Amino acid sequence: MIVALDGTSLTIDAAVAVARPDAAGGFAQARLADEAHARLAATRAFIDAHWMHDEAPLMYAFNTGVGLFKEHRVLMADMVAYQAKTVYAHATGVGEPFPEDVTRAMMLARANAFASNYSGPRVELVERLLACLNAGLHPVVPQKGSVGASGDLAPLAHLAAAVCGFPEAEMIWRSRRMPAREALAAAGLEPDVALGAKDASALINGSTTSLALALLATHDARRLLKAADVALCLTLEALRGERDAFDPRIQRARPHPGQMKVARNVLRILDGSRRTTQDARDVVFPEESRAAGTPAAPRVQDVYSLRCAPQVHGPADEAVAYVERIVGTELNSATDNPLVVEDGSGGLVSLSGGHFHGQYVAQAMDLLAIAMADMASISERRLARLIDPGMSYGLPRNLLAGKKGLNTGYATVQCSASALVMENRTLAMPASVDSIPGKGNAEDHVSNSTWAGRKARTVVENAEQVVACELLMAAQALSLVEPIAPDHPIGRGSRAALDAIRAVIPPALEGDRWYAAEMAQALDLVRSGAVVRAVEDAVGALE
Repeated sequence: MIVALDGTSLTIDAAVAVARPDAAGGFAQARLADEAHARLAATRAFIDAHWMHDEAPLMYAFNTGVGLFKEHRVLMADMVAYQAKTVYAHATGVGEPFPEDVTRAMMLARANAFASNYSGPRVELVERLLACLNAGLHPVVPQKGSVGASGDLAPLAHLAAAVCGFPEAEMIWRSRRMPAREALAAAGLEPDVALGAKDASALINGSTTSLALALLATHDARRLLKAADVALCLTLEALRGERDAFDPRIQRARPHPGQMKVARNVLRILDGSRRTTQDARDVVFPEESRAAGTPAAPRVQDVYSLRCAPQVHGPADEAVAYVERIVGTELNSATDNPLVVEDGSGGLVSLSGGHFHGQYVAQAMDLLAIAMADMASISERRLARLIDPGMSYGLPRNLLAGKKGLNTGYATVQCSASALVMENRTLAMPASVDSIPGKGNAEDHVSNSTWAGRKARTVVENAEQVVACELLMAAQALSLVEPIAPDHPIGRGSRAALDAIRAVIPPALEGDRWYAAEMAQALDLVRSGAVVRAVEDAVGALE
C-alpha cells in the first residue's frame, strides 16, 4: 500500500497503516503526491528568489531569530549554522523514547503538513523525512518536554536532529538503537543533509507529536467500541439478563444517535438467544440455592451496568466521532509558524499566526480519556458480577473450574481490572485546562496537548485490557454452564464471539491458570478485531 500525501486527504486509517505494521509485518509506504511536490517546489523557488537576501524585510524564522529574538536579523551567511543551532536549542526532551508507532506517525503527519504547501520547506527536506520513514529509520524521541504550544518543539527537535544526521542524535533501525549517522548510512542514506532558511523551524514547529498520539489513540478507541458491545452481550447472556432495555421503542423516547446505535448492535448480536428469557432463568445454576424445578423470581429489570449500557457506550461512541473530526482536520492542516500564503498579486507573503497551539487536540484527548475511562468502568462492573454468585444468579464462584479450594478461580482478574479503572480515573483528569507560561512569558498560554495525548493513549490501552478481561471471563462463564443449559442457546452473534475466543483460548480453564499468554491472546482478539469480525460474519455488520 502506498499513501500519497497531498496535505488535504490523509485519513486516520491510512496514517495508522503507515505507523503500524500489518499482519505480515510490513508498513504502508508514504510519498509526496505529484501535485504536492510541484506546489512545494514552486513555493520554495519563489522564496529563494525573492526572500533570501539580507535586504529582505524581516520575516519570522526565515531571516529572524525565534521567540523573543524575533526582531534580530539572521544574515544569509549565518543561515546554515542558524538552522543547526535552532534544532540544538530546542532538543531538550527527557524521559523514555516514544514507541515506534508514535514516531512513525509524527514523521508522516509532519510530511503531510508540509504537503499542504503553507510551510515553505525545501522539497528535499520533505523527501528526506519520507525516505527515513520508508526505510524504517525511527528517531529516538524522548516523551516528555513539550507543552503543546509553539508546537511540540522538544520532541520534534529530537526527530529533526536524527533525520538530519546530527552526531548526538540516535535512531532505531532493524530493532537496534544506534547513532543516527550510523543508522542512516546503514540504510543507504547520506548522513549529512543541508538545511535552508526556515527548514529547521518548519521541522520543529507544530503540534505534531500531540497529533501522532491522538490519531493512534482515536483509532484504537473506535475499534474498541464494537468489542465493548460484544463483551456486554456475552455478559448479558451469561447473567441471563433482560433485553427490554434495548427495545427500539424505548430508544426512540430518547433518540441519542450513539445510544440507539448500541441498542441496535446488542439486539443484532443477541438475535436468536433463548438464554435471555425467563425459561432460561428457571434453570438452576451451580451456586443457586433453589431446588430443581422451582421457578426463578421474575427479573423485571437488570442492574445499571447491563440496563444502562446504551446510555454509557453511546456517549462514548459520539465522543469518539467528535474526536475523529478534530483529529481528521488536524491531520490535514499546517500547524507551524509562520505560514506562506498568496499575497493577491501573484506573489507570496509570510504571515505569523498561532496554528501551532494544540488546544483542539488537548481538549479532544481529554474528552477521549473521559469517555474511555467510563467505558472501562462499566465493563469492570459487569466483570465483577460474573465473579460473584450473589450477583451472577448462580454462576460458579470466581468462575472456578476444577476442585474447589485446590483451585481458586479468577477473582483476581477483577482486581486487576479495577486497578486499571482506578488508574484511568486519575488519568482522565483534564490536562487542557493547565497552562504555565514559558520563554520569558512570550508563550503565556499553552495547551498541554502532548500530555493530554500521552495519557489518553494510556487510558485507551487500559480500557482495551479491561474489555479483554470481560470478554474472557464472560466466555468462561458461558463455557461453565453450557452443559446445564443446552435447551437455551445463546444468540448467533454471541455464539460466534464465544467460538472465536475458544479458538485461541481453551474454555473452562482450571481455576488457578492465568498466564500472561491468555491475557495477551484475549487482548489480541480485541486489538485485531477478530471477535468483532466473527460476530459480523454471523449476524451482519455492527454499527
